[in-house]
Amino acid sequence: MNFDFKSYHLRGIHAETLEEKQVINQELKDFYNSLTEEDKGLFNLQLQKFLATEMGRLGSDYQAIKNQIPTE
Repeated sequence: MNFDFKSYHLRGIHAETLEEKQVINQELKDFYNSLTEEDKGLFNLQLQKFLATEMGRLGSDYQAIKNQIPTE
């Protein structure tokens, strides 16, 4: 089973209000709670991988932008 974290992530990024973000987060929590214990384990592993990948990508993007800013 593969979980689509990117869709939740993108919806959260594009949410216009805090309330909308909270609804998206609750939807993900409800989905998680509906899973079997075995699927929860897979979910957690895939979530960790997604987060590590996204954080790595953001760090690379930050460095690329930072390196383009003149220092003087």
